[in-house]
Amino acid sequence: MSSNLVIIPTYNEKENIENIIRAIFSLTLEFHIVVIEDGSPDGTAAIVKELQTEFPSRLFIIERKGKLGLGTAYIVGFKWALEHAYDYIFEMDADFSHNPTDLPRLYDACANKGADVAIGSRYVTGVNVVNWPMGRVLMSYLASKYVRFILGVEIADTTAGFKCYKREVLETIELDKIRFKGYAFQIEMKFTAYECGFIVKEVPIIFINRELGTSKMSGGIFGEAFLGVIKLKLSSLFRKFPQKKK
Repeated sequence: MSSNLVIIPTYNEKENIENIIRAIFSLTLEFHIVVIEDGSPDGTAAIVKELQTEFPSRLFIIERKGKLGLGTAYIVGFKWALEHAYDYIFEMDADFSHNPTDLPRLYDACANKGADVAIGSRYVTGVNVVNWPMGRVLMSYLASKYVRFILGVEIADTTAGFKCYKREVLETIELDKIRFKGYAFQIEMKFTAYECGFIVKEVPIIFINRELGTSKMSGGIFGEAFLGVIKLKLSSLFRKFPQKKK
């Protein structure tokens, strides 16, 4: 059995889901995939189920009723990963904005180079974003600067959604205390890992905007992140975080 699990949340990703699954399974390093499917009306789930007949021991699906939020999708995936004894757990989008060929690099950072959490970082070596409007690039880049300033974390890409966790991180973080569901979820997970004493390292990637399907980003998601950072900082002053085992 592979020790590596990629969690892919989906909502209306019929144009991308088969290609991303096949791309991951074509890698030399073996990965399993669990798709967290939020009731896509476009038939995404049916495509995954058809592929399960081809990859019965490597591809899994958890179906939920309706859009319940990115954060809750990942929490479901994290708990499933722990129940099924995976050692390295990855977050990844379905739309190829995260290149599957970078998965082994994130794995290597955790397995061989001392990281507990490896982040596929757009900003650790400048701004490595392709095909985003300049306004969105600036918003994302400045959001990461804002988060870093308020929370005091040494992470250049605080809002990144392409990550690898060692199993111990997800066992230690109190997953039921993670509150944010949207964009701020990514910030909260990094901050919590940081506060628990885990080593967070950034691996430079090139982020390419999706070519197929529709982005799920909105102004409300950025708003949640802006206010959420302040709430995170304030609540952390009164919370004792569980610590990484020595």
